[in-house]
Amino acid sequence: MNLGPHAFYIVGSYAAAALIVVAMLMWVALDYRRQLRMLAELDAQGVTRRSERAAGDVA
Repeated sequence: MNLGPHAFYIVGSYAAAALIVVAMLMWVALDYRRQLRMLAELDAQGVTRRSERAAGDVA
């Protein structure tokens, strides 16, 4: 496969795009773990969601 005189640009562009996609996937995975950890901390403190309260509760 001959990419011609612009081979460096073509391969570099694909490599940069792949790197960006991998970085975004890692960012999402790390953020997901951080969010789970924060929710666990709130749960340990006894903080509940408003949707879990009874209809008559006022806070």
